Amino acid sequence: MLNETHAPSLRSWVPGAQAPDGDFPIQNLPFAMFRRRGTDAAWRGGVAIGERIVDLAELAARAPFEGLAAQALQAGAQATLNALMALGAPAWSALRLALSRALREGSSLRATLEPCLLAQAEAEYALPATIGDYTDFYTSIHHATSVGRLFRPDQPLLPNYRWVPIGYHGRSSSIGVSGQRFARPCGQTLAPGAAAPTVGPSKKLDYELELGVFVGPGNAPGQAVPIAEAESHIFGLCLLNDWSARDLQAWEYQPLGPFLAKNFATTISPWIVTLEALAPYRRPFMRADGDPAPLPYLDSAANRAAGALDIRLQVLIETAAMRARGEPAQALSETSFRHAYWTIAQLVAHHSVNGCNLRPGDLLGTGTQSGPTPGEAGSLLELTAGGQRPLTIGGEARSFLADGDRVVLRGWCVGEGAARIGFGEVEGMVLPAQG
Repeated sequence: MLNETHAPSLRSWVPGAQAPDGDFPIQNLPFAMFRRRGTDAAWRGGVAIGERIVDLAELAARAPFEGLAAQALQAGAQATLNALMALGAPAWSALRLALSRALREGSSLRATLEPCLLAQAEAEYALPATIGDYTDFYTSIHHATSVGRLFRPDQPLLPNYRWVPIGYHGRSSSIGVSGQRFARPCGQTLAPGAAAPTVGPSKKLDYELELGVFVGPGNAPGQAVPIAEAESHIFGLCLLNDWSARDLQAWEYQPLGPFLAKNFATTISPWIVTLEALAPYRRPFMRADGDPAPLPYLDSAANRAAGALDIRLQVLIETAAMRARGEPAQALSETSFRHAYWTIAQLVAHHSVNGCNLRPGDLLGTGTQSGPTPGEAGSLLELTAGGQRPLTIGGEARSFLADGDRVVLRGWCVGEGAARIGFGEVEGMVLPAQG
Protein backbone atom coordinates (compact mmCIF):
# COMPACT_ATOMS: atom_id res chain seq x y z
CA MET A 1 0.00 0.00 0.00
CA LEU A 2 2.92 2.36 0.62
CA ASN A 3 4.94 3.81 -2.25
CA GLU A 4 7.36 6.66 -2.95
CA THR A 5 4.63 9.31 -2.59
CA HIS A 6 4.33 8.55 1.13
CA ALA A 7 8.00 9.05 2.06
CA PRO A 8 8.11 11.49 5.00
CA SER A 9 11.40 12.91 3.68
CA LEU A 10 9.75 14.33 0.53
CA ARG A 11 9.79 18.12 0.27
CA SER A 12 8.09 20.43 -2.19
CA TRP A 13 9.33 23.57 -3.90
CA VAL A 14 5.94 25.19 -3.12
CA PRO A 15 6.31 27.67 -0.21
CA GLY A 16 4.52 26.56 2.95
CA ALA A 17 4.18 22.93 1.95
CA GLN A 18 6.47 21.87 4.81
CA ALA A 19 4.57 23.67 7.59
CA PRO A 20 4.68 21.33 10.64
CA ASP A 21 0.95 21.59 11.35
CA GLY A 22 -0.14 22.04 7.76
CA ASP A 23 -2.83 19.85 6.25
CA PHE A 24 -1.53 19.74 2.69
CA PRO A 25 2.08 18.60 2.39
CA ILE A 26 3.29 16.84 -0.73
CA GLN A 27 2.38 13.48 0.87
CA ASN A 28 -1.32 14.41 0.73
CA LEU A 29 -2.40 16.06 -2.58
CA PRO A 30 -6.20 16.03 -2.08
CA PHE A 31 -8.70 17.04 -4.77
CA ALA A 32 -11.38 19.74 -4.84
CA MET A 33 -13.50 21.75 -7.28
CA PHE A 34 -12.66 25.47 -7.31
CA ARG A 35 -12.39 28.76 -9.17
CA ARG A 36 -10.94 32.18 -8.41
CA ARG A 37 -13.14 33.92 -5.85
CA GLY A 38 -15.46 36.61 -7.16
CA THR A 39 -15.30 35.54 -10.80
CA ASP A 40 -17.66 33.66 -13.10
CA ALA A 41 -14.86 31.43 -14.35
CA ALA A 42 -15.66 27.80 -15.03
CA TRP A 43 -15.26 25.42 -12.11
CA ARG A 44 -12.28 23.10 -12.45
CA GLY A 45 -10.48 20.44 -10.46
CA GLY A 46 -7.64 21.40 -8.19
CA VAL A 47 -5.07 19.73 -5.95
CA ALA A 48 -3.93 21.25 -2.66
CA ILE A 49 -0.22 21.73 -1.93
CA GLY A 50 0.71 23.87 1.06
CA GLU A 51 -1.47 26.99 0.91
CA ARG A 52 -1.81 26.80 -2.88
CA ILE A 53 -3.97 24.96 -5.39
CA VAL A 54 -2.71 23.33 -8.57
CA ASP A 55 -5.19 24.34 -11.28
CA LEU A 56 -5.73 21.07 -13.16
CA ALA A 57 -7.42 22.77 -16.12
CA GLU A 58 -4.48 25.12 -16.59
CA LEU A 59 -2.05 22.24 -16.13
CA ALA A 60 -3.91 20.00 -18.58
CA ALA A 61 -3.59 22.72 -21.24
CA ARG A 62 0.19 22.48 -20.82
CA ALA A 63 0.12 18.65 -21.21
CA PRO A 64 3.08 17.82 -18.95
CA PHE A 65 2.24 14.14 -18.37
CA GLU A 66 1.86 11.04 -20.52
CA GLY A 67 -0.16 7.86 -20.54
CA LEU A 68 -2.60 7.13 -17.73
CA ALA A 69 -1.52 10.20 -15.75
CA ALA A 70 -2.35 12.43 -18.74
CA GLN A 71 -5.75 10.79 -19.10
CA ALA A 72 -6.48 11.28 -15.41
CA LEU A 73 -5.34 14.92 -15.58
CA GLN A 74 -7.77 15.64 -18.40
CA ALA A 75 -10.59 14.03 -16.40
CA GLY A 76 -9.67 16.03 -13.30
CA ALA A 77 -9.70 19.30 -15.26
CA GLN A 78 -13.44 19.08 -15.92
CA ALA A 79 -16.29 20.89 -14.16
CA THR A 80 -16.79 18.01 -11.71
CA LEU A 81 -14.56 15.17 -10.53
CA ASN A 82 -17.01 12.45 -11.62
CA ALA A 83 -15.02 11.57 -14.74
CA LEU A 84 -11.83 11.21 -12.70
CA MET A 85 -13.63 9.11 -10.10
CA ALA A 86 -14.92 6.82 -12.85
CA LEU A 87 -11.39 6.03 -14.15
CA GLY A 88 -10.44 3.87 -11.19
CA ALA A 89 -7.53 3.42 -8.81
CA PRO A 90 -4.71 2.89 -11.37
CA ALA A 91 -5.50 6.25 -13.00
CA TRP A 92 -5.83 8.07 -9.65
CA SER A 93 -2.51 6.63 -8.51
CA ALA A 94 -0.76 7.54 -11.77
CA LEU A 95 -1.90 11.16 -11.53
CA ARG A 96 -0.96 11.41 -7.86
CA LEU A 97 2.51 10.04 -8.59
CA ALA A 98 3.03 12.41 -11.52
CA LEU A 99 1.95 15.41 -9.42
CA SER A 100 4.13 14.29 -6.53
CA ARG A 101 7.22 14.10 -8.75
CA ALA A 102 6.44 17.43 -10.43
CA LEU A 103 5.98 19.22 -7.09
CA ARG A 104 9.13 17.86 -5.40
CA GLU A 105 12.19 19.97 -4.81
CA GLY A 106 14.45 19.86 -7.85
CA SER A 107 11.66 18.89 -10.28
CA SER A 108 12.29 19.80 -13.90
CA LEU A 109 8.56 20.60 -14.21
CA ARG A 110 8.59 23.44 -11.71
CA ALA A 111 8.48 26.09 -14.44
CA THR A 112 5.48 24.31 -15.97
CA LEU A 113 3.50 24.01 -12.74
CA GLU A 114 4.35 27.31 -11.06
CA PRO A 115 2.03 29.42 -13.27
CA CYS A 116 -0.78 26.95 -12.48
CA LEU A 117 -0.83 27.74 -8.75
CA LEU A 118 -3.49 29.82 -7.01
CA ALA A 119 -3.52 30.80 -3.34
CA GLN A 120 -6.27 28.96 -1.46
CA ALA A 121 -7.23 32.29 0.12
CA GLU A 122 -8.18 33.54 -3.36
CA ALA A 123 -10.38 30.54 -4.21
CA GLU A 124 -13.99 29.56 -3.72
CA TYR A 125 -15.24 26.00 -3.82
CA ALA A 126 -18.11 23.94 -5.22
CA LEU A 127 -19.23 20.41 -4.50
CA PRO A 128 -16.43 18.20 -5.81
CA ALA A 129 -18.79 15.93 -7.72
CA THR A 130 -22.32 15.61 -8.95
CA ILE A 131 -23.68 13.45 -6.13
CA GLY A 132 -26.32 11.16 -7.56
CA ASP A 133 -27.09 9.32 -4.35
CA TYR A 134 -26.24 9.75 -0.68
CA THR A 135 -26.38 6.97 1.92
CA ASP A 136 -25.70 7.59 5.59
CA PHE A 137 -24.47 4.74 7.77
CA TYR A 138 -24.23 4.26 11.54
CA THR A 139 -20.72 2.88 12.05
CA SER A 140 -19.92 4.05 15.59
CA ILE A 141 -21.07 1.56 18.20
CA HIS A 142 -20.28 4.10 20.91
CA HIS A 143 -22.62 6.66 19.30
CA ALA A 144 -25.29 4.04 18.62
CA THR A 145 -25.21 2.88 22.25
CA SER A 146 -25.27 6.40 23.72
CA VAL A 147 -28.17 7.49 21.54
CA GLY A 148 -29.96 4.20 22.14
CA ARG A 149 -29.90 4.84 25.88
CA LEU A 150 -31.75 8.12 25.30
CA PHE A 151 -34.37 6.73 22.93
CA ARG A 152 -34.61 3.12 24.17
CA PRO A 153 -33.27 2.84 27.75
CA ASP A 154 -34.38 -0.79 28.00
CA GLN A 155 -32.53 -1.85 24.82
CA PRO A 156 -29.88 0.73 23.79
CA LEU A 157 -28.28 -1.38 21.05
CA LEU A 158 -30.59 -3.37 18.83
CA PRO A 159 -29.59 -7.00 18.13
CA ASN A 160 -28.88 -6.45 14.42
CA TYR A 161 -26.23 -3.75 15.00
CA ARG A 162 -23.33 -6.20 15.44
CA TRP A 163 -24.30 -8.10 12.29
CA VAL A 164 -25.33 -5.57 9.66
CA PRO A 165 -23.98 -2.10 8.75
CA ILE A 166 -27.07 0.01 9.45
CA GLY A 167 -27.79 2.81 6.99
CA TYR A 168 -30.52 4.85 5.35
CA HIS A 169 -30.84 6.71 2.06
CA GLY A 170 -30.38 10.46 2.47
CA ARG A 171 -31.07 13.48 0.32
CA SER A 172 -28.36 14.56 -2.14
CA SER A 173 -30.07 17.81 -3.24
CA SER A 174 -29.42 19.52 0.12
CA ILE A 175 -25.72 18.62 0.36
CA GLY A 176 -23.58 21.75 0.31
CA VAL A 177 -19.89 22.53 0.44
CA SER A 178 -18.18 24.11 3.45
CA GLY A 179 -19.61 27.55 4.16
CA GLN A 180 -23.18 26.32 3.83
CA ARG A 181 -25.78 28.52 5.54
CA PHE A 182 -29.19 26.99 6.12
CA ALA A 183 -32.43 27.90 7.81
CA ARG A 184 -33.48 26.11 10.97
CA PRO A 185 -35.76 23.27 9.84
CA CYS A 186 -39.44 23.06 10.69
CA GLY A 187 -41.54 19.97 11.15
CA GLN A 188 -43.74 17.98 13.49
CA THR A 189 -42.76 17.39 17.11
CA LEU A 190 -44.59 15.81 20.01
CA ALA A 191 -44.14 17.54 23.36
CA PRO A 192 -43.91 15.34 26.48
CA GLY A 193 -47.41 14.45 27.65
CA ALA A 194 -49.08 16.02 24.61
CA ALA A 195 -51.91 14.22 22.85
CA ALA A 196 -51.15 15.62 19.39
CA PRO A 197 -48.03 16.96 17.60
CA THR A 198 -47.45 20.55 16.58
CA VAL A 199 -45.57 22.05 13.62
CA GLY A 200 -42.80 24.58 14.07
CA PRO A 201 -39.04 25.22 14.09
CA SER A 202 -36.86 22.53 15.61
CA LYS A 203 -35.78 23.29 19.17
CA LYS A 204 -33.18 20.54 19.29
CA LEU A 205 -30.93 21.15 16.30
CA ASP A 206 -27.64 19.24 16.38
CA TYR A 207 -24.49 18.57 14.38
CA GLU A 208 -23.00 15.17 13.57
CA LEU A 209 -19.25 14.58 13.25
CA GLU A 210 -18.83 12.31 10.25
CA LEU A 211 -16.64 11.36 7.33
CA GLY A 212 -17.88 11.16 3.77
CA VAL A 213 -16.74 8.43 1.36
CA PHE A 214 -16.80 9.19 -2.38
CA VAL A 215 -17.44 6.24 -4.67
CA GLY A 216 -15.21 5.67 -7.70
CA PRO A 217 -16.07 3.37 -10.64
CA GLY A 218 -19.06 1.68 -9.03
CA ASN A 219 -20.75 -1.53 -10.13
CA ALA A 220 -23.35 -2.72 -12.59
CA PRO A 221 -26.89 -3.43 -11.35
CA GLY A 222 -27.14 -6.90 -9.88
CA GLN A 223 -23.38 -7.32 -9.42
CA ALA A 224 -22.25 -7.14 -5.81
CA VAL A 225 -18.81 -5.69 -5.01
CA PRO A 226 -16.75 -8.33 -3.14
CA ILE A 227 -15.07 -6.98 -0.04
CA ALA A 228 -11.68 -7.86 -1.53
CA GLU A 229 -12.41 -5.35 -4.32
CA ALA A 230 -14.37 -2.78 -2.31
CA GLU A 231 -11.53 -0.33 -1.73
CA SER A 232 -10.81 -0.11 -5.46
CA HIS A 233 -14.24 1.54 -5.67
CA ILE A 234 -13.40 4.24 -3.10
CA PHE A 235 -11.92 7.47 -4.49
CA GLY A 236 -11.37 9.19 -1.17
CA LEU A 237 -12.74 10.68 2.02
CA CYS A 238 -13.91 14.11 3.16
CA LEU A 239 -15.32 15.65 6.32
CA LEU A 240 -19.11 15.60 6.65
CA ASN A 241 -21.57 17.29 9.02
CA ASP A 242 -24.99 15.66 8.86
CA TRP A 243 -27.09 18.25 10.69
CA SER A 244 -29.97 16.69 12.63
CA ALA A 245 -33.20 17.94 14.19
CA ARG A 246 -33.42 15.65 17.20
CA ASP A 247 -36.98 16.55 18.21
CA LEU A 248 -38.28 15.91 14.70
CA GLN A 249 -36.26 12.70 14.65
CA ALA A 250 -37.72 11.39 17.93
CA TRP A 251 -41.28 11.73 16.60
CA GLU A 252 -40.81 10.45 13.05
CA TYR A 253 -38.01 7.86 13.07
CA GLN A 254 -40.17 4.80 13.78
CA PRO A 255 -40.86 2.66 11.84
CA LEU A 256 -38.87 3.78 8.77
CA GLY A 257 -36.07 5.95 10.17
CA PRO A 258 -35.09 9.63 9.76
CA PHE A 259 -36.80 11.83 7.20
CA LEU A 260 -37.32 15.58 7.76
CA ALA A 261 -34.93 15.42 10.70
CA LYS A 262 -32.02 14.87 8.30
CA ASN A 263 -32.84 15.96 4.76
CA PHE A 264 -32.63 19.77 5.12
CA ALA A 265 -28.81 20.17 5.07
CA THR A 266 -25.59 18.17 4.95
CA THR A 267 -22.25 19.96 4.68
CA ILE A 268 -19.02 18.47 3.33
CA SER A 269 -15.47 19.77 3.16
CA PRO A 270 -14.19 20.83 -0.27
CA TRP A 271 -11.10 18.60 -0.12
CA ILE A 272 -11.20 14.86 -0.80
CA VAL A 273 -8.20 13.01 0.61
CA THR A 274 -7.52 9.98 -1.57
CA LEU A 275 -7.54 6.52 -0.09
CA GLU A 276 -3.96 6.10 -1.31
CA ALA A 277 -2.80 9.12 0.71
CA LEU A 278 -4.29 7.52 3.83
CA ALA A 279 -2.24 4.32 3.54
CA PRO A 280 0.27 5.18 6.32
CA TYR A 281 -2.54 5.58 8.83
CA ARG A 282 -4.19 2.20 8.40
CA ARG A 283 -4.73 0.12 11.50
CA PRO A 284 -5.98 -3.42 12.17
CA PHE A 285 -9.75 -3.83 12.24
CA MET A 286 -10.69 -5.38 15.56
CA ARG A 287 -13.83 -6.30 17.44
CA ALA A 288 -14.31 -6.59 21.19
CA ASP A 289 -14.01 -10.05 22.69
CA GLY A 290 -17.34 -11.83 22.49
CA ASP A 291 -18.65 -9.85 19.51
CA PRO A 292 -19.61 -11.94 16.47
CA ALA A 293 -17.20 -12.12 13.55
CA PRO A 294 -18.51 -10.39 10.42
CA LEU A 295 -20.34 -12.62 7.95
CA PRO A 296 -18.10 -13.90 5.13
CA TYR A 297 -19.15 -11.23 2.60
CA LEU A 298 -18.00 -8.58 5.13
CA ASP A 299 -14.74 -10.27 6.04
CA SER A 300 -11.31 -10.55 4.45
CA ALA A 301 -7.74 -10.96 5.60
CA ALA A 302 -6.84 -7.54 4.22
CA ASN A 303 -9.74 -5.86 6.01
CA ARG A 304 -8.80 -7.51 9.30
CA ALA A 305 -5.13 -6.54 8.90
CA ALA A 306 -5.55 -2.91 7.84
CA GLY A 307 -9.19 -1.97 7.30
CA ALA A 308 -9.38 0.68 10.03
CA LEU A 309 -8.15 4.25 9.53
CA ASP A 310 -6.73 6.43 12.30
CA ILE A 311 -8.24 9.75 11.23
CA ARG A 312 -8.37 12.24 14.11
CA LEU A 313 -11.57 14.29 14.21
CA GLN A 314 -12.47 17.45 16.12
CA VAL A 315 -15.59 19.60 16.63
CA LEU A 316 -15.51 23.32 17.38
CA ILE A 317 -18.32 25.84 17.80
CA GLU A 318 -18.57 29.61 17.56
CA THR A 319 -21.67 31.39 18.82
CA ALA A 320 -22.91 34.68 17.42
CA ALA A 321 -21.84 36.43 20.63
CA MET A 322 -18.34 34.92 20.42
CA ARG A 323 -18.08 36.07 16.81
CA ALA A 324 -19.12 39.60 17.77
CA ARG A 325 -16.44 39.66 20.47
CA GLY A 326 -13.81 38.30 18.09
CA GLU A 327 -13.28 35.14 20.12
CA PRO A 328 -12.02 31.92 18.49
CA ALA A 329 -14.20 28.86 18.13
CA GLN A 330 -14.33 26.60 21.19
CA ALA A 331 -13.37 22.94 20.92
CA LEU A 332 -16.08 20.54 22.10
CA SER A 333 -14.73 17.06 21.44
CA GLU A 334 -12.06 15.01 19.67
CA THR A 335 -12.03 11.38 18.59
CA SER A 336 -10.70 9.03 15.88
CA PHE A 337 -12.30 7.06 13.08
CA ARG A 338 -10.30 4.03 14.21
CA HIS A 339 -13.08 3.39 16.77
CA ALA A 340 -15.65 2.72 14.00
CA TYR A 341 -17.39 -0.65 14.25
CA TRP A 342 -17.52 -1.06 10.46
CA THR A 343 -14.83 -0.21 7.88
CA ILE A 344 -15.35 1.70 4.63
CA ALA A 345 -14.73 -1.52 2.66
CA GLN A 346 -17.53 -3.22 4.57
CA LEU A 347 -19.87 -0.32 3.78
CA VAL A 348 -19.32 -0.73 0.04
CA ALA A 349 -19.61 -4.52 0.20
CA HIS A 350 -22.84 -4.35 2.18
CA HIS A 351 -24.38 -1.55 0.11
CA SER A 352 -23.97 -3.60 -3.05
CA VAL A 353 -24.59 -7.15 -1.78
CA ASN A 354 -28.22 -6.96 -2.88
CA GLY A 355 -27.19 -5.83 -6.37
CA CYS A 356 -27.55 -2.10 -5.75
CA ASN A 357 -25.48 -0.21 -8.32
CA LEU A 358 -23.12 2.44 -6.97
CA ARG A 359 -22.06 5.19 -9.37
CA PRO A 360 -19.08 7.55 -9.63
CA GLY A 361 -19.62 10.48 -7.27
CA ASP A 362 -22.08 8.71 -4.97
CA LEU A 363 -21.49 9.67 -1.34
CA LEU A 364 -21.55 7.43 1.72
CA GLY A 365 -21.64 8.95 5.21
CA THR A 366 -20.02 7.06 8.05
CA GLY A 367 -22.55 8.18 10.63
CA THR A 368 -21.62 10.14 13.75
CA GLN A 369 -18.15 9.26 14.99
CA SER A 370 -17.90 8.96 18.78
CA GLY A 371 -15.18 7.30 20.79
CA PRO A 372 -15.35 5.24 23.99
CA THR A 373 -14.95 8.19 26.40
CA PRO A 374 -17.44 11.04 27.07
CA GLY A 375 -15.08 13.66 25.61
CA GLU A 376 -15.10 11.83 22.28
CA ALA A 377 -18.81 12.26 21.57
CA GLY A 378 -19.60 13.44 18.05
CA SER A 379 -22.89 15.25 18.75
CA LEU A 380 -24.53 17.57 21.26
CA LEU A 381 -27.17 14.91 21.83
CA GLU A 382 -24.48 12.83 23.53
CA LEU A 383 -22.43 15.63 25.10
CA THR A 384 -25.50 17.08 26.84
CA ALA A 385 -27.28 13.76 27.55
CA GLY A 386 -30.20 14.72 25.36
CA GLY A 387 -30.17 18.30 26.63
CA GLN A 388 -30.26 17.40 30.32
CA ARG A 389 -26.69 18.60 31.00
CA PRO A 390 -26.11 21.85 29.04
CA LEU A 391 -22.60 22.90 28.08
CA THR A 392 -21.12 26.35 28.65
CA ILE A 393 -19.98 27.73 25.31
CA GLY A 394 -18.63 31.26 25.18
CA GLY A 395 -20.33 32.03 28.48
CA GLU A 396 -23.73 30.77 27.24
CA ALA A 397 -25.57 27.58 28.13
CA ARG A 398 -26.11 25.26 25.18
CA SER A 399 -28.11 22.06 25.04
CA PHE A 400 -28.57 22.24 21.27
CA LEU A 401 -27.63 24.70 18.53
CA ALA A 402 -28.91 28.27 18.52
CA ASP A 403 -29.43 30.52 15.50
CA GLY A 404 -26.12 32.08 14.50
CA ASP A 405 -24.03 29.17 15.78
CA ARG A 406 -21.21 28.16 13.44
CA VAL A 407 -19.90 24.61 13.71
CA VAL A 408 -16.44 23.63 12.44
CA LEU A 409 -15.19 20.07 11.92
CA ARG A 410 -11.51 19.31 11.40
CA GLY A 411 -9.67 16.13 10.51
CA TRP A 412 -6.03 15.06 10.28
CA CYS A 413 -3.73 12.04 10.42
CA VAL A 414 -0.46 11.63 12.29
CA GLY A 415 1.64 8.54 12.71
CA GLU A 416 5.12 7.35 13.47
CA GLY A 417 7.27 7.40 10.34
CA ALA A 418 4.66 9.32 8.34
CA ALA A 419 4.07 12.95 7.43
CA ARG A 420 1.09 14.68 8.99
CA ILE A 421 -1.75 15.19 6.50
CA GLY A 422 -5.14 16.81 6.95
CA PHE A 423 -8.59 17.32 5.52
CA GLY A 424 -8.82 21.07 6.08
CA GLU A 425 -12.15 21.87 7.68
CA VAL A 426 -15.86 22.00 7.03
CA GLU A 427 -17.97 24.75 8.54
CA GLY A 428 -21.62 25.67 8.44
CA MET A 429 -23.97 28.10 10.18
CA VAL A 430 -27.55 27.91 11.43
CA LEU A 431 -29.87 30.72 10.33
CA PRO A 432 -33.33 31.50 11.73
CA ALA A 433 -36.28 29.45 10.49
CA GLN A 434 -38.13 30.82 7.48
CA GLY A 435 -41.83 31.50 7.33
